[in-house]
Amino acid sequence: MTIGFLHSGILWLLLLVPIIVAYYAFWSRKRFGTLRFSSFHLLEGVTLGSGLWRKHILFAMRILAIIALIVALARPQERSALQEMNAEGIDIMLVIDISGSMRATDFKPNRLEAVKKVAQSFVDQRKNDRIGLNVFARESFLQCPLTTDHQRVKEYIGSITIVDERYDGTAVGMALAGGINRLRDSDAKSKVIVLLSDGSNNAGELDPITTSELAKDFGIRIYTIGAGTHGTASLPVQTAIGVRNVQVKVDVDEETLGKIANITGGTYFRATDETSLAEVYQEISEMETTQYSVREYVQHAELFYIPLLIALTLLVLEYILERSIFRRFP
Repeated sequence: MTIGFLHSGILWLLLLVPIIVAYYAFWSRKRFGTLRFSSFHLLEGVTLGSGLWRKHILFAMRILAIIALIVALARPQERSALQEMNAEGIDIMLVIDISGSMRATDFKPNRLEAVKKVAQSFVDQRKNDRIGLNVFARESFLQCPLTTDHQRVKEYIGSITIVDERYDGTAVGMALAGGINRLRDSDAKSKVIVLLSDGSNNAGELDPITTSELAKDFGIRIYTIGAGTHGTASLPVQTAIGVRNVQVKVDVDEETLGKIANITGGTYFRATDETSLAEVYQEISEMETTQYSVREYVQHAELFYIPLLIALTLLVLEYILERSIFRRFP
């Protein structure tokens, strides 16, 4: 809220006030009348100009009234600006691999825990977007439908666990189909799938390339992330004598993940540790920006009546005082 003047140029008239005051101060000293008395006995104790204070008070009231009138003519206004912001959010499906290979410890403490932490941070950055969660191994499972309740999405991400060995596998095509199914009827301006996998498609009835063509038809852009170091990684394996860490080959199908992204207009990323994984999600977040439109409305409340009432009050009061208790007798 601010105070402004519609006709601010009128305020220059206030420069006349000091001139009027100076004129009054100069000439008031010379405007004394003279009376002849046969004796000064009656005037003993009366000082020269002892009644001038009344005249000064009336003049001060008149000056204040003039100032108030000038301010009123300048049209003071109270201005308050209101902003209406419209955000065109993005619908995003996070599709995360929960197959047994996500136990690998090339990410600390393992791949899945690192992904969960980074994905939750990604959700925090997407203030105005609807986000859903799909996980997959041999089959695809919907964990959370599209929602703006980001706290709930983060809770679902935090509850993800490695799939039971009976359902182990990597069905990339099925995972994409699950994400597409949730996004195809969306009316959002931008629809995105962020797919993370550490292996190659080895399960499910759907081919990933064919599924990505379907995503393209629905206007869905897919960003793919291959998680895992190059070469081998340590993987905890349950044996008869307990859990042992064995070195297994990292089997990220970069070619297929790259084709999926290219077909839909997305990008393929390789994350070899938790730091690069966080950078990948950050880069995706920067690539998919939310559009904002802002309208500003300015409301004006007229305040000229306040100085106008002050001026009228002062003038009326001056008139009454001048003709009553401050009345001059010749």
